[in-house]
Amino acid sequence: MGRNYLAHVREMGNDEKLPPLYFAKAPDMVVDSGSTIPYPPITSNLQHEVELVVAMKSGGADIPVEKALDHVWGYAVGFDMTRRDVQQVAAKAGRPWEVGKSFDNSGPCGAVHPASEVGHLSKGRIHVSVNGQVKQDSDLSQMIWDVPHIIHHLSLQVTVAAGDLIFTGTPEGVSAVVRGDELVGAIDGLSELRIKYA
Repeated sequence: MGRNYLAHVREMGNDEKLPPLYFAKAPDMVVDSGSTIPYPPITSNLQHEVELVVAMKSGGADIPVEKALDHVWGYAVGFDMTRRDVQQVAAKAGRPWEVGKSFDNSGPCGAVHPASEVGHLSKGRIHVSVNGQVKQDSDLSQMIWDVPHIIHHLSLQVTVAAGDLIFTGTPEGVSAVVRGDELVGAIDGLSELRIKYA
């Protein structure tokens, strides 16, 4: 999901009144924590976006908001890595900008913790550091759309299924990553996500 923290919507110059925005990443773009990944091609402005990830245990179409959490298995920390320059060129040309979001290794994801152990997350610090320097630092309570509404709106567009991972949007402070950088993402109550770029 894109554009889910007001300050990030504003820092990117987008309309804060727009409805939820979704795009897809293929399953083989997910990367385990602790991985070293090659810097991707066709970009000179790779940016990090730390996000809460929702792992689904079941799903369906047109899921009511009040039933949405019944379909959640657990939660993790994720990075929606973005080729920002590629995304922006496509958007300005009125073309689909998924190539800026969907590419090899673009979906690092930490360990998934069951909701039965960590609860359903709606608040708590979310942050990422690059080489030890904090770049994004916010709270899940700042999300425009909470997890039940995200699942509901997404299920109006496509059928949600067991095993789906839903990245829920990023707070402000996105910045560029270069070769050699180590990223550490964290959300209160969940395992850290660590990756490095080669």
